[in-house]
Amino acid sequence: MKTVVIDGLNLSLKDVLDVAYGAKVEIAKEAYTRMAASRGLVNDIIKNKKSVYGITTGFGKFSEVSISEKDSEKLQKNLITSHACGVGKPLAQEAVRALMCLRLNALAVGNSGISRNTFDALKELLNSPIIPFIPEKGSLGASGDLVPLAHMTLTLLGIGDAYYDGLLMPAIKALNMANLSAIELSGKEGLALINGTCAMCALACLTVSDSINLNKTADICAALTCEALRGIIDAYDDRIHQLRHQSGQIKTAQNLRNLLSGSARTIKQGQLRVQDAYTLRCVPQIHGPSKDAISYVKDIVCKELNAVTDNPLIFADTNETLSGGNFHGQCLALPLDFAAIALSELANVSERRIERMVNPQLSDLPGFLVKEGGLNSGFMIVQYVAASLVNENKVLSHPASVDSITSSANQEDHVSMGMTAARKSREIAKNVTQVLAIELLTACQAIDIGDKNLNLAPATKAVYDLIRQKVSFMASDRYISPDIAAVEQLVKSGEIVRAAEKVIGEIN
Repeated sequence: MKTVVIDGLNLSLKDVLDVAYGAKVEIAKEAYTRMAASRGLVNDIIKNKKSVYGITTGFGKFSEVSISEKDSEKLQKNLITSHACGVGKPLAQEAVRALMCLRLNALAVGNSGISRNTFDALKELLNSPIIPFIPEKGSLGASGDLVPLAHMTLTLLGIGDAYYDGLLMPAIKALNMANLSAIELSGKEGLALINGTCAMCALACLTVSDSINLNKTADICAALTCEALRGIIDAYDDRIHQLRHQSGQIKTAQNLRNLLSGSARTIKQGQLRVQDAYTLRCVPQIHGPSKDAISYVKDIVCKELNAVTDNPLIFADTNETLSGGNFHGQCLALPLDFAAIALSELANVSERRIERMVNPQLSDLPGFLVKEGGLNSGFMIVQYVAASLVNENKVLSHPASVDSITSSANQEDHVSMGMTAARKSREIAKNVTQVLAIELLTACQAIDIGDKNLNLAPATKAVYDLIRQKVSFMASDRYISPDIAAVEQLVKSGEIVRAAEKVIGEIN
């Protein structure tokens, strides 16, 4: 199994995804040196009874309350137990693993004052079969993702619940089964573990990865639909798109030319008609901006991977602690809302292409792509499902980041709602996956019920063959949900993209 080395400075998106899906972690030696220096300063602050937020004081509105050295450990435990009050379904396993990886990396920078014992306990937890039970709801995105990270930390303390090899049980039992021990936190460590953007950033990493796959898949969908509808290839001519100077648009047009190269099913303008409807003719102009948007989101997320986002921050080289606001999630909340909109548009235009294939008024194909219409409904209600998902995406695309609700007795008087934005983007990505699966299924049906004497392009033929290995042509009505689910899995796993890329190389 692959191992990712964490040093606090060089974590990549691929590293996070590898850990999310099972890779173990090792820690670079230089990270321990930096952490030891900052921990030494924290110990001095406690010993000399200096007034420093979160170390010798309470939290939030209670920052003016002094905490004695003897109560330091109790303060940290109380912080975790009081903040672990999330609700809702548990975060997915891959999200929790990504979250833990990001928290380790942030601590490894050496500005958080964590002890080696606590840091190593988190590392060992990540490398074990244990997954902390973390409810998905409760974070305001400032001061960071307090609630989900508190639930993560509960497991280190042997409190609450956790999964061991997928089975939910008391956390202390899971620790015992993994031969791990519960720990006690000392000064500053509670804040170091829960004050930060790691939950929303973990979901952002997963969404960016899914979005890249979905952008490529959407181009493949459009190419297959173009062939099903005998689309005009001229609209993808590079000369048109170079005049617009938009990189995503140029890349999409190139993808379509490559995907459709060698097709006998596409036509030239004026051959059967002069122009196609926008959902075919403007695919580069519609898909392209979504590519550009996700590229922007990826850039922001990758910067956040190596960020230190707790408070206060420890600067051992100058013997200073500084209180700031790096825990505020605005820098992720805005891009995640943007990602939600960009993804929603992929499904929006996909559903319109589905409609053009099933509606006999918009093509030369049989109504709802079935013979003996009336006796059979064919793909009539499949389009309903896509429309339902698109409608839900439109609701979910309302930005979370434009809202703010004050908390902590107005001490925290502007919050990012970044975790809400992150959760919404994940749900939209799932819906888009299903809509694109429906378009692929519909396009294959349309191709089969149309003129079979016209050959597909080699790239789209590879995708068509892959789908037909899982789902056969529907000659008469049958139970369709399993068919959609089968193609959805092909999309989600990246198999659709890989099938096309084996023929034409990497899709942009």
